[in-house]
Amino acid sequence: MQPHVSATPHIRRTVAAALTAALLVPLSACGNGGGAGHEADAGSPSSPAGAKGAHLTVLAASSLTDAFRTAKEAYEKSRPGTRVNISFAGSQELAAQVKQGAPADVLVTADTRTMDALRAETGDATVIAKNRLVIAAGKGNPFGIDELKDLGDSRIKVVLAAPEVPVGRYGKQILDAQKIEVRPVSQEPNVRAVLSKVELGEADAGLVYKTDSAKSGDKVVTVDIPDAQNAVASYPAAALKQSRNAGAAAAFVAWLSGPEAQKILQDAGFQKA
Repeated sequence: MQPHVSATPHIRRTVAAALTAALLVPLSACGNGGGAGHEADAGSPSSPAGAKGAHLTVLAASSLTDAFRTAKEAYEKSRPGTRVNISFAGSQELAAQVKQGAPADVLVTADTRTMDALRAETGDATVIAKNRLVIAAGKGNPFGIDELKDLGDSRIKVVLAAPEVPVGRYGKQILDAQKIEVRPVSQEPNVRAVLSKVELGEADAGLVYKTDSAKSGDKVVTVDIPDAQNAVASYPAAALKQSRNAGAAAAFVAWLSGPEAQKILQDAGFQKA
């Protein structure tokens, strides 16, 4: 047992000062070495480094999968310590996640309608790219599909996206405008699922985005749809109000409209916004 020692007021003040100084050292080091406060500063739109050191979660439309994987690598490479996690799904699924309060920082949809319905949950949206629909026909195009009206042939198994999915809504829009009746063999939750059905031979044709069909190589035959019969898909991006990295989220959205990201999107086949 230690003997009891009564400390004088002077000694107590000296010990307290020493302990306070010792505690301040690691806190100061954290502030200079990239703690939460440092990440917020680095992530502000005015920072030259953009979102350096931030960890972001991005919810993005399925049709952006390939382009955004490339964009993620480019963004992280130029900002050491930054991590961008991307979750891909149909825009309607992403909207449901946002409304349910899923932890995320940025949302990018394949249509302005879905984004507009989330105004209470997002900051200002910026259209970063555009796309168009094409017909993806099965390998070798055995039915000789060469125009939109061919999809009305009852012998052809057509797969479409569900009408609540942007590409499904665009597809219905252009088919209705041309008075073409199509009875799809299935309605899928996103454009990648539609394309997969055609690639696997489970359907003879489907309406997909041009950028998705281009990635299939010789697995499908791409049939262009004339502009007069087509629809333009717009891709808006916005920071989410629920984000805990508001500055970093805004910086990433701004970067998507910049030259580096725009080149990646256009190399992937997207049209300039």
